[in-house]
Amino acid sequence: MTDYTPIDCGQYSEYEPAILRQKRLRISWHDPNGQSHIDVFMPIDLFTRSGAEFLILDRGDGAPFELRLDRISKTEPL
Repeated sequence: MTDYTPIDCGQYSEYEPAILRQKRLRISWHDPNGQSHIDVFMPIDLFTRSGAEFLILDRGDGAPFELRLDRISKTEPL
């Protein structure tokens, strides 16, 4: 069982064009401790694991970062 809350399909579909077009995103999100963050990422891919959906992101350091979609509060294309 997971505490994941599914996101709206429309919101999910906004990530796909950014991935295909390699468009950076400014993402407002919160970590598992509830701390808020605003970062710029290059979206790489979407995937599902254990019933939760994730966005794989590049922070610019070459290491992939997995962000659970229900932790994203706002996304802005750059």
